Amino acid sequence: MAATSRDDEAEWLYSQLMAGAAGTGNDQVVACIYASWSSGAGAMPDWLGLTPVGFKRLMAHHFPGARLGATPNPGRALPVARRDEVEDLVRLMWQHRAEDSLTVRWMAELVAAGCLGSDHLWQDLGLWSRADLTALMRRNFPSLAALNTKDMKWKRFLYRQLCETEGIRLCRSPSCEECCDYHVCFGPED
Repeated sequence: MAATSRDDEAEWLYSQLMAGAAGTGNDQVVACIYASWSSGAGAMPDWLGLTPVGFKRLMAHHFPGARLGATPNPGRALPVARRDEVEDLVRLMWQHRAEDSLTVRWMAELVAAGCLGSDHLWQDLGLWSRADLTALMRRNFPSLAALNTKDMKWKRFLYRQLCETEGIRLCRSPSCEECCDYHVCFGPED
């Protein structure tokens, strides 16, 4: 199921979570990611890429008193071979954090785990629109989001930022506007 085709189960779970939301800025995206993951959409690994304890703390923080029932087990473990990559992505986002808080740290870990999927990042996270991801990035990592001046697709943007911090140049063209793959990085995400 694509992240954009919300099913009744995901809609219902999302509305139940939001009815008991704590009122923080990240409640909506966490509810969306969880609802999609629970219904099999997106590409998030077990526990949304967090430890089981971290996952329980995330859900209790954003939805105090919510009865989640049995935690889904999609059987998608975070690949051990890509843990360094996840850590690098978290470190990149953490350098641009809006504040020192657990919720911002969780958002970095969720986004990094979502980067391991093969679709657009918002779809891999299980969000219902790219606008949700853009809002998450601006709210939690404002100085990083501000660097995305040409609205590059978020996953490509994050990896490009990683490469630039390491001094690695992957693009063949000296500027994006001259590149034959411009539409791949900057086109619409349908």
